Amino acid sequence: MKKIIPFCLLALFGLISFNCTSDDDDQVYVDYDTYPVAYDLNNVSFELVNNSFQIARTFTDPMFETDMLLIYMKVGNTNNNAPIWQQIPYTMYLSDGNEVDYNFDFSRFDFVIYAGGTFNLTPEFTQNKTFRVLIIPASYGKATDVNYSDYNSVVNYYKIDDSNPVSL
Repeated sequence: MKKIIPFCLLALFGLISFNCTSDDDDQVYVDYDTYPVAYDLNNVSFELVNNSFQIARTFTDPMFETDMLLIYMKVGNTNNNAPIWQQIPYTMYLSDGNEVDYNFDFSRFDFVIYAGGTFNLTPEFTQNKTFRVLIIPASYGKATDVNYSDYNSVVNYYKIDDSNPVSL
């Protein structure tokens, strides 16, 4: 009987510690090393590099590992001249059945925007394009209610002052 008591106490302790929850699970994570920022690439043209249309930029200061990069392309203006932003990757379907694709990749140090299509792209699709680049905190494992495809939702959620974006 004396040998069973330590095992029962160990099992009871294990059961109690397994059922306890931490207050940390309910706390909101705040990323203090990232300040959301907006960058503009105004009227830029893609360069043909190794049979690929590209726009490449390097950050003056590397992004933090917990940062996320979002890129939006200006696709027009509203009736009151406000810009219309389309998140990329973006596929434009043309009336003749062809497609134009805009995509990007990034690292902590730089990013590249790509343009491609199902035909030889004309200057209409590769020249004088405007992009808005947003750097936002990405908390690992934390879900947000923001719709990243909606530029205004992202700007409002992260409280980004996009009235005077930095030019890249």
